[in-house]
Amino acid sequence: MEAALILREIVKLPLSDKMLILEKTIKSMRKEAGKKRSLADGAKALLEDYKTDKELVAFTWS
Repeated sequence: MEAALILREIVKLPLSDKMLILEKTIKSMRKEAGKKRSLADGAKALLEDYKTDKELVAFTWS
């Protein structure tokens, strides 16, 4: 669904429904940001291992 259409439809809703949509959207965004942060933290934690342990990259292309 197109964002502009969604916004036009949200305007028509009662305030309580708008608040519910806002809460759910923020929760979803926080969850997504948390996943990205977790992946980045994991990659940073393993970086030194990948630099020093050739077994970990034995099957990668050089």
